[in-house]
Amino acid sequence: MALGASRVFVSHLSGVAVFDPVGDQVGRVRDVVAMLRVGNLPPRVLGLVVEVVSRRRVFLPMTRVTGVESGQVITTGVVNMRRFEQRPAETLVLGELLDRQVTLVETGERVTVLDVGLTRLPARRDWLIDKVFVRRGKGGPLRRRGETLTVEWSAVTGFSLDEEEQGAANLLAVFDQLRPADLANVLHHLSAKRRGEVAAALDDDRLADVLEELPDDDQVEILRKLQDERAADVLEAMDPDDAADLLSELPEKDMERLLRLMEPQDAAPVRRLLTYEEHTAGGIMTTEPIVLRPDATVADALARMRVEDLSPPLAAQVYVCRPPEETPTGKYLGMAHFQRLLREPPGTLVGAVVDTDLRPLSPDTPLATLTSYLAAYNIVAVPVVDESGSLLGAVTVDDVLDHLLPDDWREAAALEAIGAGGLLEARRDAREVPGGR
Repeated sequence: MALGASRVFVSHLSGVAVFDPVGDQVGRVRDVVAMLRVGNLPPRVLGLVVEVVSRRRVFLPMTRVTGVESGQVITTGVVNMRRFEQRPAETLVLGELLDRQVTLVETGERVTVLDVGLTRLPARRDWLIDKVFVRRGKGGPLRRRGETLTVEWSAVTGFSLDEEEQGAANLLAVFDQLRPADLANVLHHLSAKRRGEVAAALDDDRLADVLEELPDDDQVEILRKLQDERAADVLEAMDPDDAADLLSELPEKDMERLLRLMEPQDAAPVRRLLTYEEHTAGGIMTTEPIVLRPDATVADALARMRVEDLSPPLAAQVYVCRPPEETPTGKYLGMAHFQRLLREPPGTLVGAVVDTDLRPLSPDTPLATLTSYLAAYNIVAVPVVDESGSLLGAVTVDDVLDHLLPDDWREAAALEAIGAGGLLEARRDAREVPGGR
């Protein structure tokens, strides 16, 4: 069934082939990884356990699944080939939930789980387990098995975490709906012990998002508590510029060890960023702007801008370059803002609408010059090119603000956003979770 379809049952995923975007088979699905939550909240689906050709089982995040249709799973691209290791807060759906005895809330009757249904949230890449297919006890003398029925997740009990359960899972459930910046602020005010427990229980993508919002000291403390393999996974999930900033805070030998553990294609842009001075365009740029060839169309550009994972400043414009399109690119030709693209017919080539008046900056441009440039031209991002004219990346206004504001600006912003009383209440709740300090 298509990715946008309402539901897929986990039993239909077992053994399904996994393909990359060009049609090459990566492996087969062997299980689904989920995280149970407090009370009747449907569990989040974190990813798939995929058995690759070498019979190694690896983890495929659901954020990299672009299609589940016609008995196959389609991924966005490169699959991390590190061996899958189940973490304390994770549950294997096929291995641990099926055949489990649970209780119907309405009648108190014990039933057996035969299958569970996964659903994708509208306009998001998040997946939840929302349905449970169960079998009642054996029927009458003429029936060997009892009645089967499909119920909502909230209609059964026996899966979810108890309200009184200690550990990071309960705390995570309490703050599950927080934005990464808000969750980072909560983590900042926990004890070092609890901060480490929560970080260990978060999945890689969520932890990466939260780390990007934490002060440097907290980032380093959390990263050092992770096993090296896990730390490398989290660094891969971070934006390259944020990963470079974090690694630059570590001793040289620790930084190099983690870089060697990262996938080469993820480590390469981070290594490049680490060669630049911190408060320069090269030191704070992102290496993943939207890059298009001049023969791409306006429709192609707008489709790239609609990708939900892009931040608004990165999605505001595209950079037109000669091949290759990965940074460092071929010759930089100019950029096109989304307002200009919206005024053009979809079939127009972006090479015909590029703005060549705004000069790009060199990677050694100091922060003060960057700030003046953005303010003078009323733009939210600026291209960075090397001496040969290749695009190296782009500096966005939010990256500039990160380096201009005081070190404690995140905490002050959180107090303004949710109110001092609300933050104090969140701190109090965090301390009162059993096992917290």
